[in-house]
Amino acid sequence: MHVTIWEFRVKKGREAEFERTYGPTGEWARFFEHGEGYLGTELLRDAKDRQRYITIDRWTSPAAYEAFRSRWADEYEAIDERCEALTEYEAPLGSLVPRAGEP
Repeated sequence: MHVTIWEFRVKKGREAEFERTYGPTGEWARFFEHGEGYLGTELLRDAKDRQRYITIDRWTSPAAYEAFRSRWADEYEAIDERCEALTEYEAPLGSLVPRAGEP
C-alpha cells in the first residue's frame, strides 16, 4: 500500500464546499477513480481548529500513484487550480508505505 497525506487550511465559510470536494465521494476521489490501484480517500478535520483538514489517499503501490499522476497530470493541475479558491494553505505531508513485512 501507498498513502499520500495533505494538510489544508480552508477559507472561513468554505468548509462545506471543501468537504464535498475533498471528501471520500467528492470531486478528487471521483477523479482518482480513473487510476488503477486507487483504494480510497479519508478526510479528517482538526477537532480544535475547524479550518484545518487532512486528506489521506490510499493506493495499491507507489507505482500505481505515480502512473496515475503521470497519465492524468493536466487534469490534476486543472482541478487543483480550480480548488485553490477553497483554501488559504495546502501542503503535502508525505507519501508513505507500510513498514517491511506489513501489507
